Amino acid sequence: MPASIYRIDPDRDRSFAEEFRACPVGHHSAGLQRILNLLRGEPLKGKYVLVVREPYREWALGRLSGERAKPVVMVKGKTYKTLEEAEWDVFKLRWEAATGQKLDL
Repeated sequence: MPASIYRIDPDRDRSFAEEFRACPVGHHSAGLQRILNLLRGEPLKGKYVLVVREPYREWALGRLSGERAKPVVMVKGKTYKTLEEAEWDVFKLRWEAATGQKLDL
């Protein structure tokens, strides 16, 4: 699949990161949805994902191998008690992977 023609501009798109932090679950503006589509559409190898350890109570951070039928590689010590906290952490990690810049809000 060809790479997207869209890119994240860390300075111009920072407001969308702030929007996501305020409301990581639910409906988003068109600008934020563009950012999410980019971050979620990256190649699978090494992509950060959330793994439900206990429904509605605990999530853990993992990375995909990019190979079919291979298990998710869990990131040691990264667990979350709320979905919002988990989604925000994954957003920051994917942002850094896509832009090369840490997202400090």
